[in-house]
Amino acid sequence: MSNASTAGPGGPAGDRPVDLDAASSTTLHPAAREVLLAALDRGYADPRRLHGNARNARLLLDNAREATAAALGVRPDEVTFTSSGTDAVHRGLLGLVRGSRRGDLVVHSAVEHSAVLHAVEWGARGLSVPVDGQGRADAHDVVGAATGHDVAVVALQTANHEVGTLQDVGALELSDGVPLFTDACASMGRLPLPDGWAVAAGSAHKWGGPAGVGVLLVRKGARWRNPFPGDDRVDERTAGFENVPAALAAAAALQAVVAERDEVNPRHHALVDVVRRRVAAEVPDVEVVGDPDVRLPHLVTFSCLYLDGEALVHELDRRGFGIASGSACTSSTLAPSHVLEAMGVLTHGNVRLSLQRDATRAQVDAFCDALPDVVRELRARVGL
Repeated sequence: MSNASTAGPGGPAGDRPVDLDAASSTTLHPAAREVLLAALDRGYADPRRLHGNARNARLLLDNAREATAAALGVRPDEVTFTSSGTDAVHRGLLGLVRGSRRGDLVVHSAVEHSAVLHAVEWGARGLSVPVDGQGRADAHDVVGAATGHDVAVVALQTANHEVGTLQDVGALELSDGVPLFTDACASMGRLPLPDGWAVAAGSAHKWGGPAGVGVLLVRKGARWRNPFPGDDRVDERTAGFENVPAALAAAAALQAVVAERDEVNPRHHALVDVVRRRVAAEVPDVEVVGDPDVRLPHLVTFSCLYLDGEALVHELDRRGFGIASGSACTSSTLAPSHVLEAMGVLTHGNVRLSLQRDATRAQVDAFCDALPDVVRELRARVGL
């Protein structure tokens, strides 16, 4: 088994680096790579035009929409491809605000992604609902906060991007006329979509598609209006020239991930359980956070007392492990994670692991072998 003494810049025991940051971006799924290369020659033209190459591109775009709809269990005309997951979040949430006849207040959990919070700050008013120590908003609290006459939208993520906790989206029983927006970027493809939403958002690079493709789902009959300047495109809900090859590759990856999740998810759950157990047992003064069971299968977060998350990221990267810090601390702002802060858990010294599709027990054990020495060395540098 590899340990810190044999690890180096090339990864554990001199192998290539181990990418444990799939929550930021997954490696391109083989199905996406194959389709992307094949579509580059056929899907380059503007699908709005009428000549042959444009009609080919339009056909590929329509195929991508139909494949995405089939994988997610929605209608093809409910699927829009955007330039990113963030763009899908902004368009989806603010479109419901603009379409509301009630007001401009957005009720949201305290642990929503910054894309949701920024959208609210830019184009609406917000009312934050607290969460428990596992990062979950109580469904009764959310419904209770949404009874005001000026509530335009309720925004509740499907799963948390930092700690993995699943939310009770399907349990919300909202008043008539109050639509539900769910940010499903962290879970789309990996888990079935919950019930009850009017608009949902996803991001292709989270499930093995190319970066630069978001998915906006708007239910038929939802009171949604474009919150941004219109554009003369095939799909009136988006703007700009669609990246047709990338959209088709994203759809292919989504289909593949959905087809294999019954095998991949249990394997990831078991690997994450190894990390949760070993980190808690082998690293002093550590807090493993998030729901241990009702969670994303591939993600685990823990915080190390007395340490800075950025230092942990750099030192683990030097030893060949690519991880993220959910604390989101930067040298310019020193701002702790609003998610961890809302949960009432340790905000600094945070590490987030998220497994790539082909993650192995050997990689997980190598990380767990290296971590205690890294933590001990970093604490020694600051005199602890």
